[in-house]
Formats: sequence, structure tokens, C-alpha cells
Amino acid sequence: MRVLVLNAGSSSLKVSLVDADEGDRVLADREFEVAEGHLDAAQLANAVRGMEGIEAVGHRIVHGGPRYRASVRIDGEVMRYLVSITDLAPLHLPSALAGVSAARELLPRIPAVACLDTAFHSRMPEAASTYAVPAEWRSRFGIKRYGFHGFSHAYASRRAAEMLGRSQHELRVVTCHLGAGASLAAVRGGRSVDTTMGFTPLEGLVMATRSGTIDPGALLYLQRHTGASEPELTEALDRQGGLVALAGTGDMREILQRIAGGDDAAELAFDVYIHRLRALIASMAAAMNGLDALVFTGGVGENAAPVRAAAVAGLRFLGVEIGPTLNGSLGPDNDISAPDARVPTLVIKAHEDIEVAREVRRVLTAPPATAAT
Repeated sequence: MRVLVLNAGSSSLKVSLVDADEGDRVLADREFEVAEGHLDAAQLANAVRGMEGIEAVGHRIVHGGPRYRASVRIDGEVMRYLVSITDLAPLHLPSALAGVSAARELLPRIPAVACLDTAFHSRMPEAASTYAVPAEWRSRFGIKRYGFHGFSHAYASRRAAEMLGRSQHELRVVTCHLGAGASLAAVRGGRSVDTTMGFTPLEGLVMATRSGTIDPGALLYLQRHTGASEPELTEALDRQGGLVALAGTGDMREILQRIAGGDDAAELAFDVYIHRLRALIASMAAAMNGLDALVFTGGVGENAAPVRAAAVAGLRFLGVEIGPTLNGSLGPDNDISAPDARVPTLVIKAHEDIEVAREVRRVLTAPPATAAT
């Protein structure tokens, strides 16, 4: 089955054609800049030009809300529900839904699947997914930890087992998806048992423009003393927080360059980023009662050797240690562990598209449900 995978971000569109039957091969992939929520059929036609033999479309959808705990074939009811929950992920859902509409117009007879980033975390233990908030909030509004970057975490943990020559079912892996958005997952036996993002993608690590975890009391204080509205707070936390708030840029490459030049603001931003990253890696390991592999993936995770070095330097008590020369190695998938490290550290190229294509194949080839008799 040849699957066209659409990954519509807040300002970009990634398209891949994946052969989901023969070793999950990526036959073609491209990335384009797209105005937020404004992808149309003409733009999509240009993006997929030359991609032949499309048999299905898989849309990476960042949030499935409380209704959808697994990927689902797209129909009118699914679309209406996803539109109704756009405020759960305002940076990504509008663009993803624009991609769905564009694909339906361009490829009206091709089946499409909403592949939900939250699905990988949907079976987390209740102890990990439950917030200690009033029962009505949890039952009426679905307030819980959903988690995100599910396809990246799923692929990275599966690929780690392949690289180590071990069964995924016997491994405890902390996967670090570090990019403009960033999250960690504790993956035990191939299943997510904890993660750092929560009800929305705002919780957890310091990110490019997102604050990460902040005391909710601080927001109540700001509302009380400044009269800040919900849209103003959302804008500040989603787009004006994180590295941008501390260093004026969300680009880790620029931050590292400025640190080399003695820039104090950039150094503080890096230190805050690493402090949170180390602490939450240790937290994920604790959720599994140990660690068998640490994985870095995503744009920063794959390319920023100083980030990996600084994070691991504070985690030697977990048995991880990297070789300085190996840490600078280039290539898609590498083991950068020091020779005497008890726990391997891997760098794995992100392939959300492969995992999305596998989900599409699973949904479309599953036998139809039979009615109970």
C-alpha cells in the first residue's frame, strides 16, 4: 500500500510517499512553507507532483481529544469533531484540518485516515495520565494528560530496539523528541507509560516558543493584576515563551553561536533548557524503574551535539555516558555511547511518516467489526 503522508505544522507542510508494505520505504519526501491554516488543493497538488500510485492518505493530527483514542478513517463526523476541539491545539489543528480538506478535494476517491499523535499515549497508566483536579473537570471536560509526538516516540523506540538487536518488549527507553516542539516519553515494552506534554502541547520541556511547565498560580496572578485575557495568555505561552522569551530566538543553532561569543542571555536560555531536559529524562526513567536506552531524535536532538552532551553529563548516575567523538558523528542513526557506558545513547532520525503509514495500513486493512449476537 502506497500511503501519502501529510504532516501539516503551524507554518510548514511535510509530504511523504511511503510504501507501507515493503520495509516501510520512504519513496519521496518534501517540505514546504505554508501560511497557517491556508493550505489548499492547488498548493497540495504542487507538493505531491510526481508522487504516483497513491492508494491512501494519512494525516498526522496532533490531538484526538477525549473521543478518539486510536487512529480513525476520516468521514464527516470525524471532521466535525476535530473542528470542535481546535482550541486544544491552536497552533496545529487548523493547519492539519486545512490539509484534510485540500486532500479530499484533490483526491476525492482515496481513503484517508486521521492518525492521532495522542493515540500512542492513550494507554498510559491512570497514575500518569490523571491530574489531581476536581472530578467535574475530568469527567465533563476531559482534563487529563494526553501527550503528543506519539508517532516520533513510537518510531524512535522501535528503531532503538532494531539498532540494539533486542526485542522491543524487553526494553525501557526514554525517547527525547527535541525540535521546535519538544517532549519526552517513557516507553516500556513498546508502550508509552509516561510523557512530558499534557492536556495540551504546552506542558513539559522548554521549547522554541512554548514556555513548558509553569505554575498555574502565576497565570492566575497575572490575570488578577494585569487583566490579561485568555487569548493574550495563550499567545504569550504558545508563541512568546520558551527560548524566544529568554534569548530572543527559538533557533538552538543561533543560541549556541551566541554562547560562543559570550552572550549571557543565550547562555541562560541554554542552561534553563538543559536543566528541565535533564530533570525530566530522570523522571521518565523513574516511571519505568530504570533505563535500558536513551534516544535523541527531532531537529535539535539529531543535530545539536552540545545539547546531547550537556544533558547526558548530568545523567551519569543512570548509567548513560557518551563518547565526545561519537557525539559529533554525522549520519541518520548512530550509537554515541562511551565504550564503558552501561546504558546506550542513540541518535535516531525522526520518521513520523513511516509510523503514520503503518497506522494507515492497520486501519484500512483491519477486518470489519461484527455486531454482537
